[in-house]
Amino acid sequence: MRKIDLVVIGGGPAGMGAAVAAYDAGVKDILVLERDHRLGGILEQCIHNGFGLHRFKEELTGPEYAWRFEKELRAREIPFRLNTMVLDITSDRVITAMNSEEGVFQIQAGAIILAMGCRERPRGALNTAGTRPAGIYTAGTAQRFINIMGYMPGKKVVILGSGDIGLIMARRMTWEGAEVKMVLELMPYSGGLTRNIVQCLQDNDIPLLLSHTIVEVHGKERVTGVTIAQVDEKRQPMMETARFVECDTVLLSVGLLPENELTKKADVPLDRMTSGALVDQRRMTEVPGIFACGNVLHVHDLVDYVSEESEIAGRGAAAFLQAGGAKDDCHITVKPGKGVRYTLPQRICAEEETTVFFRVTDVHQAVKVVVKAGDQVLQAKKRPRVAPGEMETVKLTAKLLAEHKDQTLTIELEEA
Repeated sequence: MRKIDLVVIGGGPAGMGAAVAAYDAGVKDILVLERDHRLGGILEQCIHNGFGLHRFKEELTGPEYAWRFEKELRAREIPFRLNTMVLDITSDRVITAMNSEEGVFQIQAGAIILAMGCRERPRGALNTAGTRPAGIYTAGTAQRFINIMGYMPGKKVVILGSGDIGLIMARRMTWEGAEVKMVLELMPYSGGLTRNIVQCLQDNDIPLLLSHTIVEVHGKERVTGVTIAQVDEKRQPMMETARFVECDTVLLSVGLLPENELTKKADVPLDRMTSGALVDQRRMTEVPGIFACGNVLHVHDLVDYVSEESEIAGRGAAAFLQAGGAKDDCHITVKPGKGVRYTLPQRICAEEETTVFFRVTDVHQAVKVVVKAGDQVLQAKKRPRVAPGEMETVKLTAKLLAEHKDQTLTIELEEA
């Protein structure tokens, strides 16, 4: 069994960013394991622009953004293994992996960073009524067909779900000559970024029907159409509003699921709301020496935030190794309050400036983001607009954290 100080599982933007940050923080014995045939993760099929606006102050395509990090990885000569599937990890950081060159092998890691990303929620999770014909794809599968393989999935398209991938594929399919009939969204608000609603749907005259869903799929060999209906406040279809829409393709953009099968094998506790691990401000899980970052921890809307978080995890893993594997005691808990769906990190172990990521439960105009300890308001900042599809952040200073040890901090929304 080989011994390696730090093993990063996943060679996408999160994994590469974490490896580079750990190297720069002093850890030189690093290995990145990636199951695909090249580095970059999902960014390789995201050929649209809009990446890097926060981090590099310029617009890049997905492959360009990934290449910037791959260059950093190669410049530091950090080793990586492609076409390598990790089969198992244990709570004492033993990794079992395999590839065609080495067969099955094991590594004893000093620390592990989980950066496996996420996958799309499939049709089977929706229990949609109707037949099971060809022509039903997740939006990411259709994106791979067009951008990587050069295949056109269909000509008349209905998209269910208004997540960012669905919005981007509405535009992509339109530009490739398909007729995108509409984008349907079960909720009364879109799940995507405002800029994607404007650039992808409004600029291409694609209708967005909120509070609508597909109630039946029609067709035997191939999709011939769908029956759609409006839903009530309990999200139940109102069948009196049902109507038939002819199409040959249905794309599903109904949410992403963090790829946490390996996390569970290591007995890492998960957060029910994020479906990712419970972590501290350095992104260490409740199992010492195992860290998580990127979409495997919680689903991000911008890759810039993924990079920011991966660097936190990389530096955290380096600090853990340099401290000889010592685990800090966590004495501050962070939890969501009114109007907030989840907060991350869920606990804080050191009095250092910490950025808390959170998502809201609904669309709100002119609100205050309030940080409380019990009934005491510690800070309040105004936001002109917040929406569930857009990640929000709040900074907690080292001074604030030092003054509220052994307390629970709540982040909630109030009217401005």
